[in-house]
Amino acid sequence: MLDQNPAETHGDPVKPTAASPSTHPHSAAQARWAKASAPTGEREFLAGPQARLSEFLRACRIFAEFIKGFRALHFVGPCVTVFGSARFAPSTPNYELAREMGKRIAQLGLTTMTGGGPGIMEAANRGAREVGGRSIGCNIKLPMEQKPNQYLDKWVEFRYFFVRKVMLVKYSDAFVVLPGGFGTMDELFEALTLVQTGKIPGFPVVLMGVEYWTPLINFLRDTLSRNGAINLDDLKLITLTDSPDVAQVVIARGLSIREASIPKPPKRQRWLGE
Repeated sequence: MLDQNPAETHGDPVKPTAASPSTHPHSAAQARWAKASAPTGEREFLAGPQARLSEFLRACRIFAEFIKGFRALHFVGPCVTVFGSARFAPSTPNYELAREMGKRIAQLGLTTMTGGGPGIMEAANRGAREVGGRSIGCNIKLPMEQKPNQYLDKWVEFRYFFVRKVMLVKYSDAFVVLPGGFGTMDELFEALTLVQTGKIPGFPVVLMGVEYWTPLINFLRDTLSRNGAINLDDLKLITLTDSPDVAQVVIARGLSIREASIPKPPKRQRWLGE
């Protein structure tokens, strides 16, 4: 569904209610985040066969990182994951659009999940916090764009991209994709592939930013579909809009359709330290 309503005019931005970075409850951990985000062994991991012991130990680290993510995020849902660039400043329209979507997600009673960094991610987390919603961040260790934003109730850091992407998808019931670069495109097409192949059936995928994404939609329709690489019906998996109202309705409708198949919230087990 490709809705191309013009963006609506919103009122004055709500003043942030979250604590400043110096007083935020996670400020000490945030200070360590950037320091911990040094280059990792991922280059060696992707460079081909390694010593058998090294490969075994790395497999153990990957397994441990999955367990870390499962334990940290087991009780955060249901979530809507918001993807978008870390490079948009608070003064930009895309930042304000993401901020508004964070509010709308919270108003649906859902948790806003992002990569936890600045830009679009910060804006969505900020919007959720401003209206009393829950705000979660999943970071990846990189040499830049690392510091977690100050609007997170909970965040967890990952070494491997693929582990982080699993977490962003596993605990989500809808995806909202705002303008972004290579990372955003990677996340968008992985999400679309999972929906297209039925791995995560019925998930709403909302592209926000009509002007930004229209060339991509044209490419999908005029090149991929015309050459048989995708079916034209596959474009129905995407809702393209500038309107938070439309996005909110699409997310709510998707959740209502999938309601029967969504697992009940898990119960905490004291013996597991939960």
